[in-house]
Amino acid sequence: MLHLGSSWSGLALTIGVLLGSKPSAYGDLSASRPNILLLMADDLGIGDLGCYGNHTIRTPNIDRLAADGVMLTQHLAAASLCTPSRAAFLTGRYPLRSGMVSSTGSRVLQWVAASGGLPPNETTFAKILKDKGYVTGLVGKWHLGLNCESSEDHCHHPLNHGFDLFYGMPFSMMGDCLPSDISEKRVILERQVNVCCHIVALAALTLALGKLTRLTPGSWTPVVCSALAAALLFLCSCVLSPLIAHADCFLMRNRTITEQPMRFHRTTALMLREVSSFLKRNKQGPFLLFVSFLHVHSPLITTEPFRGRSLHGRYGDNVEEMDWMVGQVLDVLDTEGLSNGTLVYFSSDHGGSLEAHFGNQQYGGWNGIYKGGKGMGGWEGGIRVPGIFRWPGVLPAGRVIQEPTSLMDVFPTVVQLGGGQVPHDRVIDGRDLLPLLLGTVQHSDHEFLMHYCERFLHAARWHQRDRGTVWKVHFVTPVFQPDGAGACYNRMVCPCFGDQVTHHEPPLLFDLSRDPSEAHPLTPDTEPLFHQVVERVKEAVRDHQQTLSPVPLQLDRLDNVWKPWLQPCCGQFPLCWCDREADPQ
Repeated sequence: MLHLGSSWSGLALTIGVLLGSKPSAYGDLSASRPNILLLMADDLGIGDLGCYGNHTIRTPNIDRLAADGVMLTQHLAAASLCTPSRAAFLTGRYPLRSGMVSSTGSRVLQWVAASGGLPPNETTFAKILKDKGYVTGLVGKWHLGLNCESSEDHCHHPLNHGFDLFYGMPFSMMGDCLPSDISEKRVILERQVNVCCHIVALAALTLALGKLTRLTPGSWTPVVCSALAAALLFLCSCVLSPLIAHADCFLMRNRTITEQPMRFHRTTALMLREVSSFLKRNKQGPFLLFVSFLHVHSPLITTEPFRGRSLHGRYGDNVEEMDWMVGQVLDVLDTEGLSNGTLVYFSSDHGGSLEAHFGNQQYGGWNGIYKGGKGMGGWEGGIRVPGIFRWPGVLPAGRVIQEPTSLMDVFPTVVQLGGGQVPHDRVIDGRDLLPLLLGTVQHSDHEFLMHYCERFLHAARWHQRDRGTVWKVHFVTPVFQPDGAGACYNRMVCPCFGDQVTHHEPPLLFDLSRDPSEAHPLTPDTEPLFHQVVERVKEAVRDHQQTLSPVPLQLDRLDNVWKPWLQPCCGQFPLCWCDREADPQ
């Protein structure tokens, strides 16, 4: 029996659904103006959750959320790395449209003190719902930029993108936050140091040759000048970058730094305290709260009670602690009487990392049956993520949907539920999910979905509804070792272009309906429709590309390098230190 919600609007909607009324009629829904709670994990593999088939990591709270709501099995990130994926999530648009990609290999924002970020002219769902009277909050990770021209202009700050409250980490756990542990930033810095040393050596050799040939400064060639400039630039990166890497690991409340560097033994408790406080303060509603977990990104900040509890080492411990955190948040909803009036969503920004290992210890997630992982172009393991919606009395409990859906779909869904309008002055790639969640339509509105790696299109899928088939075409794939050991030549993420990717002509073709693991590429000999399918997808790609407009790429080098004048510092740089947080009970 379908449980009826406590609100009259929820009751009216439920009766309408049972009687077969059209679900896209938002009259009943806009009257309900539900609270919206969005929960997003960082780097979680779809195979790490019990409700998605894991039998060895305990995730009872997320499993309960799925049992009480609707679970999506073909839910897809718009990118296999966090900065572009999260930009797409907030705006409902492919990240290329907002410029939240690179063409040079810098696939995420590398520093807090970089000038790139989510452009101010982009419209987030938070901005629209705030204009409709919602109180909006973000607790946790941001990683979409901070400043443009000074350390306090905050042009990319969450408060400039529709959030009334920001409490959390403006950057990401990819910062060199724990010097004794695994660090994506350290891998990048080590690579920069190696390049730097070669440049400095080249400059020294050039100067030595100049002296031997009696070249005076006035007669130095452009080659000498270029070498000197490069030496100074890279020397700055070599010497200063490692010194300030830790400075990216700090907490902010709105525009004020409250803790730098972070004390990770209390971060989990601080985040939970802030979530609880927000929910209690705003329980009269309506509110939108985005809880963006720091879990389960390496270096895996797990508190003492959860260490050593799982069967999968430190990574499993971290997943189980995050599940407990989800349970704590849901308990506040129950205690405050908010559960029936709140739409809850849970997902991950992309798939688990295969490269995250430290010695013999695996620090990354499990992507189940799906090939590849974080950063690996269009392979399913990097883009297929959990997708769970719960709204008691409105969404049917226990429903499982196997249609293609996207993180970008959250944008139009919550905007319309909150009584807002999807913008008409730009292309929105997300589609309203509510009819699919209610079960009053059979198919997703997505016929085609594109899978980018930086600005390069690697793959596309076609949902051929009349056949019930989902085709996947790969034009480019990264070269990696499928066993996950040093998956991309000991890099933290695979490249998107160059000599470490393979261009396929003809493209690789898979039938995901029968081969979700992408284990058996089809050929013209094994699939009679091979050429028709590939040509139809290529036509869709051409149509899609005609909708793209050139914009500045926010992650390219000049906007994605460390700039000392943009470095947030609680104190006198480089001695950035403060602690304005009271220890939580």
